[in-house]
Formats: sequence, structure tokens, C-alpha cells
Amino acid sequence: MPVDLSLTRRGFLGTLSAPVLLAQSPQAPQPSLWNGYEKRDFTLDGYPAYIVLPRIAAPGNPWFWRARFPDYQTRPALGLLAKGFHLAYLDLPNIFGNPRAVAAWESFYDHVLHFGLSPRVSLEGISRGGLFVYNWAAKHADLVNAIYCESPVCDIKSWPGGKGKGLGSAKDWEEALAAYNLSEARMLSFNGNPIGEVAPLAARKVPILHVVSDRDELVPAAENSDVFAERYRREGGPIEVLRNTGMPDSLNGHHFPLDDPDRIVNFVLRHTPGMERVAGTGLTPHGREYFQLRGGLRNAWRRFHAGGNARVVFMGGSITQMAGWRDLVCRQLTARFPQTKFDFVNAGISSTGSTPGAFRLLRDVFARGPVDLLFEEAAVNDSGNGFPAREQVRGMEGIVRHARLLQPELDIVMLHFVDPDKLADLHAGRMPEVIASHERVAAHYGVPSLDLAREITERIDAAEFTWETDFKNLHPSPFGMSVYARSIERLFDAAWKQPPMIEGPLQGHTLPAAIDEKSYFRGRLVNVTDAKGWRIDTDWTPRDKACTRAGFVHVPMLTGETPGEECRFAFEGTAVGIFAAAGPDAGTVEFQIDGGAWRHQNLFTNWSATLHIPWTYVLDADLTAGRHELVMRVAAVADPKSTGHAVRIAHLLAN
Repeated sequence: MPVDLSLTRRGFLGTLSAPVLLAQSPQAPQPSLWNGYEKRDFTLDGYPAYIVLPRIAAPGNPWFWRARFPDYQTRPALGLLAKGFHLAYLDLPNIFGNPRAVAAWESFYDHVLHFGLSPRVSLEGISRGGLFVYNWAAKHADLVNAIYCESPVCDIKSWPGGKGKGLGSAKDWEEALAAYNLSEARMLSFNGNPIGEVAPLAARKVPILHVVSDRDELVPAAENSDVFAERYRREGGPIEVLRNTGMPDSLNGHHFPLDDPDRIVNFVLRHTPGMERVAGTGLTPHGREYFQLRGGLRNAWRRFHAGGNARVVFMGGSITQMAGWRDLVCRQLTARFPQTKFDFVNAGISSTGSTPGAFRLLRDVFARGPVDLLFEEAAVNDSGNGFPAREQVRGMEGIVRHARLLQPELDIVMLHFVDPDKLADLHAGRMPEVIASHERVAAHYGVPSLDLAREITERIDAAEFTWETDFKNLHPSPFGMSVYARSIERLFDAAWKQPPMIEGPLQGHTLPAAIDEKSYFRGRLVNVTDAKGWRIDTDWTPRDKACTRAGFVHVPMLTGETPGEECRFAFEGTAVGIFAAAGPDAGTVEFQIDGGAWRHQNLFTNWSATLHIPWTYVLDADLTAGRHELVMRVAAVADPKSTGHAVRIAHLLAN
């Protein structure tokens, strides 16, 4: 019976001149969702099938046909949806691309063309999906724009047969023999699988991209993609086999996070008529980037291009300290400038933002000598830790201005990472306060910045991925880390598009007047031995079971635990504070400066119950320049949630 297409939307299908029949089903395609995109489910010859609709269809209705495992490695598919492709999927049983599977694919292809899709299609085959893709494509090479496969099975003897070095699968091998109605002896000489069907595709010069891992023990590339590629090239076919560098997600190495999903999307775009113009434009949904180049990175380019030794420092909180985007950026720089020997410095400390960063700059950034490029991120912790706007500016200006005072030619990149609060602000049409504060500093000093919070928000809103299943946390998943790193790489591409003039010395950046003269650009860490009173535990470790942070355990710790105990610290500057380890027994410190009124600071934080968290408390930031004396006293009253009165200080702070 004719299908009611009244549910179609925004250019999908359009008005059809002929009725559309759904085989074996009296019903029209039913709407549902796939990763936030509208999906039309139907059955064909008894098999479940669907088409996923882009929000706005690209001219000509290009489509991407996926074989097997449609909810695994969705990044390329989502990227193509964002560019206006439709997705198609036919859910066949485990029949290994046998003639019955090819016939079902032929029926599906004929059927979906009635939906107004392009006669030519790009294909995706993951793992055993390679058998379906290549066995159909070999018969219909004239209908194929491009083929992308990840770890594809190209020889049934390798998998599931296990007749080479691969692990194989006895159960799947029996099913494969049954699917092809062959004995094992006949299957071993069978040539009707991808490595034997390269000629028709090569004759049509169908472009092919494989992504494989050399750690794959289940479908070894050496027995599958490498053999296929060698034969395909011999026949004159264009193929690229990329070795994925990411650590596998499975013990046999067969599953792994993709290094660069953009590469796959751009491969398909380049080989789809009419879509070549958008290849290489990135995956941002609005066709724009999220960085401000301002003064650019000319000095870093010159240093890296010249070869020799160069130093890059990454400063921030846990998102920088942990493995992830930082490691990927190190790889990018090493690959861009192979003539340069890089010293990459991880100056990330979990839980810390720009204020502690300003005070630890000398020790953690410049301790090894001059720096050529500094990455700084603090937007997550500055807001999450409750620092007000003035403190956000004073901390970030403290880092940028102090760094440029020490080394005027230093290039800096400021990063604004995302978290749920920033998502909420941006959805409400508000610029997050902390990003506005940091951008004020970046603009004032001509520092390139990258607003990853806005990029991630807009790409989630465009349904390219989700926070819950893909990004997962403010500490991003490997996928999220790769999004960060790819955005930074595009910043590099733009900043270094044209080589700068290389004659003469490096040009120092202009240093404007300070935004706030009380910013922490004279900040420094002071050894706790400079204090008089309390006791110094030379190798402090907690007596409770609470966690600690590296750099704040097995270090000298100035400690007062008895109410009324006093400690004195003489210093010179306009600000004074403490870098504390605030754990389950964190108390309240009372303090006075230069004999003034007593004030107090509760050291117990939202995270102290389970962690001796490193926390910076600036006790007074508005002193007159000159000599001062700080007196601290363990208070008798502590936070109700605290189990004690301890004041533990890893560093004293002075500005």
C-alpha cells in the first residue's frame, strides 16, 4: 500500500512522484531517535531497517550506508549527519556477507532509492561488516562513491577461521561455513571474500580508507587490510591504510578509540560529488572556529621551525595533569616539527586554578629555563572552586603578565574547557563569568584563546555527540580529549598558515599597563620554614584514609592542630596567603596582619571529607606595598563537617 510520508521534514525525501511500498509491512516508517537525530524505522523482507535524517539535507541527498555494529564508533556517522548526509542501516543476521546478505543489500538499495536518496553511496564496514560491504560493492562498483572500513575482515580464513596468526573464533567459523554452505576444505580455497574481489572496485578507482591497529590480535591487519591494500594497489586502486595509535579498549586490541574521526568524515566528503567544498572545514556545526588568534604564535613557530631544543609547558588543573589532550598536542608538535627536540613540561596540578597558578609560576613553569610556548587553562577550577570575577582576573593576569615580564617573547595559548555549569550558562544565552574574566585578560595582552566550552556546547546541540554518552564528564573521555586536541590543531593550522618573517631576533610582545595593579604578577611560593611557630612535619602523610594529591604528600608541611597555637610570617608585598592541604580534619585559621583586627578563614571545602585537597587561600590581596607581618592562630571553632582543627600549609604565598 502507499506510504504516508507526511512525517517527513526539512527536505528529507521531498515530494515523491511514485508511491513507496514497504515490503512485508503495511506501515509507514516510524519515527524515533538515533543520537538525537530523527530516525525512520521500517522492515524490509522481514529484516529491521532504518534511515536517519539530517537536520538539513545536503544537496542531492547524499547518504552513508553502514554494515553491522551501528552504535559502535558513531563519530564518523555523526560528523556526516552534521554535514547533511542521511544514514542507512539494514540489520541482517550474522551471515558473513554471504550471497543471501548481498541479495538483501540489493533489495534494500533499490528500496531506499524511492526515498529520494542519491543513486551513489558511501559505505562503512566495521570488523565483519567489511564482508558485507565488499561483497556488495564488488558487484556494484559503479554505485559507490567511497568505502571506509575499520579493522575490516577481508579474509574469512583469518577471521573467524583463525588459520593464520589471528585468534579466530570456533563458533563463528562454524556459522560462517553454514552461511556459505561450504565445507572447511572448500572454504580454505574459497576466493569470494574481499581480498579476492579487488578488481571491479580498482577498475572504477573507488577510493578506500582503512583504519587499523597493529595491536589487533583478532583481525590482524597483516592478514586482512594489508593483503587487501597490496592487491588493490597492484590493480591500480586508490587506498590508504591508517595505523591508529590509540590504546585499544579490548584485550585482543580489536576495539580502540579513533585518533581522528575528522579524517574519516573529510575522506567521505572529498569523494562525494557536491560535498568536496566542505571537506576540511572541520566538524563545527556553524562553519566557524572558536579561537581568537590575536597576537598569534609567531615566535613559537620560529623557534620550532629552527630546530634544536624547545620547551612547551602545560599549566592547569586535573584536565591538563591527566593523560589526554596534552599528550595528543605533544604528538602534534613533534610531528609538525621533527627537526626540533621538545622538552614537554606537565605543570598541571589537580584542583588548582589561576590563583595558585600565578603563585607557582616561577617554580612550575620556568624552573627548567626559558619557555617557548605556554598553554594555560583554569576556567573549570576558577569557577568550580568559587573564585569571584576579581580573583579570576587577578589570577589569570598574574600568570600572563608575570610570564611576559620574565620572557617578553613568550607565546601563550589560553584554553576555556567545558563543564555542566558552562553548558547551562551558554544554553541560557549567558557568557560564563569565568570565560569573560579570562577573555578580558587574553584580549588585553594579545593572547590567543580557544573557547572549547562554546564549541562543545554547540556541537552537542547539533547532535554530533552527547555529554552523557560521549563526553561523559568535565574530565573528558578519550573521545572528548581528542575533540580538545583537534581544536587546538586547527588553531595551529590557522596560526601557522603563513610562515612569519625569520630574520632578526624574536620580537617581544608589547606589555600594556596592568588591568589590576594588585593582580598576582609578583606572586611567589615561600618556604614554610620562613614561618615561626607551629611545627614542620618534614615528610607529611595523612593519618586517615583520605586521598592526597601529588606534590602535597611526602613534603614538608607547616602544621597547627591545637586551638590557640600561633604562627608568624614576615613578608614583603601587597598580598599574602597559604597553599593548604585541606582534608577531613581541616579547621579554621584566625589571622591578623600588622596587628590589625582578627579575621578567620574556614579551610574545609566541599571536597575535604575524602581528600586532602590542595587549596589556595589569599588572606589579604589589597595591602599597601612594603613589609608586613601575618599572625595565624588555630581557631577553636571549626566547620561542623570537619573532624578536627588542623591547619596544614605546604607553601606560604606572597605577592
